[in-house]
Amino acid sequence: MNVTVRGSATGRPVMILLDLLGRRMALRILWELYQAERAMTFRALQAAAETNPNVLNTRLKELHAAGFVSRDEHGYVLTERGRTLADQLLPLNVLSNEWAIGLRQAVQGKG
Repeated sequence: MNVTVRGSATGRPVMILLDLLGRRMALRILWELYQAERAMTFRALQAAAETNPNVLNTRLKELHAAGFVSRDEHGYVLTERGRTLADQLLPLNVLSNEWAIGLRQAVQGKG
């Protein structure tokens, strides 16, 4: 796999994935498609993700090339790999929510 990755010269798959997911709106697009549990048109996805068409188009192309998103006659959907990725990210969402609560409590405790 010979892909240019921002911030890493190794080209390791995990670095490629983290670079892709770190791009503006990539995670939001995955999240909206995951939550929808159905195909979304470009316009519906644009509205749900609250982004502009240029960014959405670029990210959809990248996510499609990576095998996480596909398009059918009804719109954009997560592939099986995309759904697996989203499932793997859910525990990180739980952890981040717990972490944020802890941070808020620490700040309030100092006040």
